[in-house]
Amino acid sequence: MKMGMELEATRSVIDEKLMFVKIHMPWDMLCTYAEVLHIKVPIQPNDLSSRPSPWNFLSCITKKFYPDEELISKETEFFTAPFEKDRLEYFYIKDQDMFFTPSMRSRMAFYILSRAPYEIRGKTKKFGITKLLDGGVYKAAYPLHDVKEGCPNERYLLYQEWAHPKSFYKMQPLDLIRKYYGEKIGIYFAWLGFYTIMLTLAAVVGLGCFIYGYKTQETSTWSKEVCDPDIGGQIVMCPQCDKDCKYWRLNSTCEASKVRKLCIFDNFGTLVFAVFMSIWVTLFLEFWKRYQAELEYEWDTVEFLEQEEPSRPEYEAKCIYERKNPVTGVKEKVPYTECGRCMRVSIGIGTVLFWILLILASIVAITVYRLAAFFAFSTRLRNEELEGLEPLKEYVTPQMATSVTASLISFVVIMILNILYERVAIWITDFELPRTKTDYENSLTLKMFLFQFVNYYSSCFYIAFAKGKAVGFPGQPVYLLGKYRNEECDPGGCLIELTTQLSIIMGGKAIWNNIQESCLHVHLSTVIQFGFVTLFVASFPLAPVLALVNNLFEIRVDAWKITTQFRRMVPEKAQHIGAWQPILQGVAILAVATNAMIIAFTSDMIPRLVYYWSFSVYPYGDSDNHTMAGYINSSLSIFNISDFPEQSRPLSSSYNMATCRYRDFRYPPGHYRQYEYNVRYWHVIAAKMAFIIVVEHVVYFTKFILSYVIPDVPYTVKEQIKREKYLTQVILHETNLKLVTKRMKPYREETTSSLQKLPPEELDLDF
Repeated sequence: MKMGMELEATRSVIDEKLMFVKIHMPWDMLCTYAEVLHIKVPIQPNDLSSRPSPWNFLSCITKKFYPDEELISKETEFFTAPFEKDRLEYFYIKDQDMFFTPSMRSRMAFYILSRAPYEIRGKTKKFGITKLLDGGVYKAAYPLHDVKEGCPNERYLLYQEWAHPKSFYKMQPLDLIRKYYGEKIGIYFAWLGFYTIMLTLAAVVGLGCFIYGYKTQETSTWSKEVCDPDIGGQIVMCPQCDKDCKYWRLNSTCEASKVRKLCIFDNFGTLVFAVFMSIWVTLFLEFWKRYQAELEYEWDTVEFLEQEEPSRPEYEAKCIYERKNPVTGVKEKVPYTECGRCMRVSIGIGTVLFWILLILASIVAITVYRLAAFFAFSTRLRNEELEGLEPLKEYVTPQMATSVTASLISFVVIMILNILYERVAIWITDFELPRTKTDYENSLTLKMFLFQFVNYYSSCFYIAFAKGKAVGFPGQPVYLLGKYRNEECDPGGCLIELTTQLSIIMGGKAIWNNIQESCLHVHLSTVIQFGFVTLFVASFPLAPVLALVNNLFEIRVDAWKITTQFRRMVPEKAQHIGAWQPILQGVAILAVATNAMIIAFTSDMIPRLVYYWSFSVYPYGDSDNHTMAGYINSSLSIFNISDFPEQSRPLSSSYNMATCRYRDFRYPPGHYRQYEYNVRYWHVIAAKMAFIIVVEHVVYFTKFILSYVIPDVPYTVKEQIKREKYLTQVILHETNLKLVTKRMKPYREETTSSLQKLPPEELDLDF
């Protein structure tokens, strides 16, 4: 082959028309392209002793959680430097066949194939294996797996110690994963494993918060008042839709509230857990930076720069314009002008915004469904004439039925939009034509995340911050689209509906991701889960537990897929998780605000605290001591049923009363400011705003302190990097010195011989 590779053709035994072409790279070719790709290789063993771990005394216990050292032994650590063909004697080469790893060889082979020309017509030049694959000339191009079963090759060891279900409790052999699949796959599994380990602490605390809520639910005063026949049974609530909806007693939600465990999630423990998670996410990101720095050094990606990354073949094929490089000042080929680049970026931004608007339209449609479904469920489930529904009516409220069905529909819509948008995002990114693979992935990452952020979280944001906030009061309700009366929350708040929405979408997404075959956008799936765990954890303390269980399965399922079911992927270099790092940091910052606002505006915690400290005692209350007794009655405003306008007046009523109750803080009928917000409403609003400001400032300050005191790079890694740079400089100096000495040798010998021929008198030497 003209490009220096050796080809071996084998005909298929099943289909005579099918040929398999194996590609081999001789030593000289490997050396040439290792220098082109700036591949770092060993120069000498690492002579810096690693600092002993303070947990070594637990090694007898933790040993069983690591891969079998007899099968996967720890590799020798080396100082490394970029390969140079002219300095072979300074690299640690014991065996030429083993010097370059299989992943390095595959990278170099694919680099050559992606740029190999196959047709030249005039000024048109066609090249690259990708186009041949698209044209059907080749069916596939991929590195071969190790295939000898029972033989301790790398693939077999990965299956036994990593992908096999019996190894689910073991730590991952990351060095072997990186060696076999490349740094990009290795860094993904390293990040997923580290995230899963950190989730263990969050899951334990979240489970403790859940147990605390479960144990204290029986002591909840407001829950007892709802279920008490003498309190909740005597309170008649106003209809929550016009005409056809019925009046209903407050204690009719008692059994449903027990089933849905309102008190378990809406308690003081949730507040503590939300603050804890804000600190946890900071520790997670800071410790990940340190761990990532260790991997960057061990995997030789510390100085992996974008300038070293070659242009994509798709980019090079479209380079028809010339421009002056602003850095080097040299003319170079580019695929588009500045105007063309702006046009491509504008089309990409416009397309993403269009799809985001499409998501918002789907949210409006689901909201309309919620209103219509609530109307239907209210007329059926609260119809006292339907005796056959009595067992169901005890446990299912209209709000619960509407929430569950709407969440299921929302999940289906989310999955459909994801499938459609993924193709659009790839097409738009291809159209933008980024120069390098890193640029391409960062652009695609941003598009996919922006879309999925809105797609997955918009329904949760609606329930948390929009539902039940602008409903008016029974005599003057607020309508959506001029027709549908806005949704109201349960007497206990909308927190449980947010929990239902979160659990259905998060659980359904986990199942979907584990059964689908594709491993594309693996980071995206985990980052979306990270958002659920951090952004809305105040509504669902068990979210870290579900995420932990899912990740334990996902690590092994993904490992099993790529080891046994998929072709071996072309190894790729990666220094870190790329654009996901700033995205994670942005989610962590946003999580503080969302959890503070969920506790303030979605849960009923602040109104209860305001009642306990201010309105249960003089001058607003009748009690001498701070108490929660009477909270339910005081949190429901009074409405005179004679004030119903004709278009919304209930058609019938089995209750003989003049007033009904609704969830709000307004003056009663007969007051000179009837149905306007009362003083307690403004106390609650002030308390909510004060809570948000105080919590956010305290947590953000704590996050800043932690980020400052925890260095991103461990001290030992800094020492090793300095040592490696020093050795590289020494080798470079010695090489240059020997090269100069070698070049000066002929001149020195010639000068010496000519001097020897001259007599001492001519040399003018004084002996």
